[in-house]
Formats: sequence, C-alpha cells, structure tokens
Amino acid sequence: MKRFYLKPTAFVDGPIGLEPEPARLAGGLLWHSAYELIEVREGRRAAKRLVPVGEAQSLPDEVQPVAQRLAAPRPSLQLGARTIRFDQPQVAAILNVTPDSFSDGGVHADVDAAVAAGVAAAGEGAALVDVGGESTRPGAQPVWEGDEIERVVPVVERLARAGVAVSVDTRNAAVMEAALAAGAAIVNDVSALLYDDRALDLVVRAGCPVVLMHAGDPRDLHAKTLGAEPLLSVHDWLEARVAAVEAAGVARSRIIVDPGIGFGKSIADNLALINGLAMFQGLGCALMLGASRKRIIGALSNEAPADQRLGGSLALALSGIMSGAQIVRVHDVPETVQALRVWRGQRDQALTGA
Repeated sequence: MKRFYLKPTAFVDGPIGLEPEPARLAGGLLWHSAYELIEVREGRRAAKRLVPVGEAQSLPDEVQPVAQRLAAPRPSLQLGARTIRFDQPQVAAILNVTPDSFSDGGVHADVDAAVAAGVAAAGEGAALVDVGGESTRPGAQPVWEGDEIERVVPVVERLARAGVAVSVDTRNAAVMEAALAAGAAIVNDVSALLYDDRALDLVVRAGCPVVLMHAGDPRDLHAKTLGAEPLLSVHDWLEARVAAVEAAGVARSRIIVDPGIGFGKSIADNLALINGLAMFQGLGCALMLGASRKRIIGALSNEAPADQRLGGSLALALSGIMSGAQIVRVHDVPETVQALRVWRGQRDQALTGA
C-alpha cells in the first residue's frame, strides 16, 4: 500500500521579485517555494523529494486537494462581538483554575484572581482566554464534572460579561455545556471529543468551534502510542478525527487542530512534530500549538523547572508561528505578544522592502 504526504518547505520572505511566485500558506504571512513530497509504503517512508511550487501540477492526484488546502485562507471566527482572524498569528492565554496543574496550579484557584488574570491577558493582547478546571499533567487524577463546573463556570461567566473571548478546556460534555451556557465560545478538548460519548453531539448542537488535540489515549492522555513515524501517525489520527467531526456536522472551518505536544510523546516525538508542523496545514484547519513551559523545554535546558522556561516557551512559539501555526497557547502572554509583534515587524519589512 502506497500513500503520499505533502509538507510545505523552502520558506521565503515573500512573493516580491520571485519567479515562479511562491505559494502563500493558508492565507497567512508565510510563503513557501517548494513542497516536500513524502512517499510511504507499508507504513514506512520509502522516499521523499522536493517539488517546486511552480511544478505543483506534477504532484500525484491524491495530494492535489492537500495542496489546495495548504493555500486556502483560514476563515476568521466570529465569537459574539469578537473576531479572531487567522491571516495573522494569535495568542491564546492559559488560565488554569486548578489546584494541581503542572505550572500554575493554585495560582488562579480564587475566582476573583482568575477573572483578573483573564481580563489582564486580554488587555495584554490575548485573542482568547482558555479556561480549564482539570489538570492534565502526568499522574493527575480525574476530576468529578461537578467540581470542574464549580471551578470553571463562575470564571467563564464573568470573563464573558467583560467582553473577553473564552474557550473552555475540558473533555467532559457536562462541563462543555455549562461553560457554553455561561458564555464560552469555543470547546478545547484534549481528547478530541473521544473521552465523553456525549461530547461530539453537544458540540454539533451548540454549533461552536472546537479544538481537537492528539493525545496518547482518550482515557490515558500520556500513554505512549506512537511508533517510528510520529509526525505521520499524529497527522493520520488528526485527519481521521477531523473527518469524523466534520461528518457529524461541524464545518471544517470551525475545527482547530493541535498536535498535543507533551501528551504521550517522547522528547524526540515532540521535536519531530514541531519540526514538521507545517504538514498539519494540509488538513485545512486552523492550527494551535501548545508548547508553553512543557517538559521538552526542561529536557533541553538542564532540567529547568516549569517557572523558568520562558525563553524556551518563546522559542517554540516563534518556531510554531514560522511553520504556520495560527494560534499559540501560552502562559506568558505579554512576553509572547511582544515576540510576535517584533516578528511581525520583520515580516512586514521583508514583504514591503521598506
């Protein structure tokens, strides 16, 4: 059995003065001049070669739709009075209202403190505040949905009233329903709507956008399930989940995918995913990267503890943006927004030549 994959590569400053003109990635601020065509046989890579953008017509028929999705702009999301545009990178602020999250557990357990932090993050430039009431760190115990609702809903309600765009980070349908009723606009599910049998139907009925994240297993998020080709395995898994959720009634334009850095993955797996991130644009969905303060940073920097991983978090956020990620989900909002503004200034200069 043979299959082909397509990954944008050979990124360039922009289309000015180049012949043939490079391809714009997903309607954003990046252009690429070639595709990496990967051929897989019997589940293993058989060959790969570079195909210039100007020779796209020579690509195999099965990847022509992928090439079209790579180029297609990602539509904006209208969330009440707020609009999240995907023609430029956006920041989602992590707001954990938990006692035991790996980095900020207990910091925002008080409702007033959590709301203040969410409002501050929005003021600092976060397009979205992602509120979660269950820790998903390795070894964390599941939380009863009633407790999760009690943690999440008061914060979501007050943030929504303040005009902040809110997503709810949960895998429990009852929590999704309560948070959406309280004003949340997006569901962010680390199990890609597989943990709770009610979740997919709820999201379809609510008509809300959804983030589908890859993890080792819906009930054991940190189970090691990837083989020798982590990038292709995660791509195939997300491709199947996008197809299933779209078939159930959620438009692809309202699906966001997340490769799940740190969930059931080795350091090598995580690096392969980050280096190959542009391939996920071929799914035709907006792409979220959540690598902030993750274990991979400590592993590459003398075991720096979670609260000393700002430099690595910024490096991974910028790496994701330069591979086309539309959203970076972070703890350190002002620092990340500043880094993206500087990057955006560089891009604007490169594109205009001014």
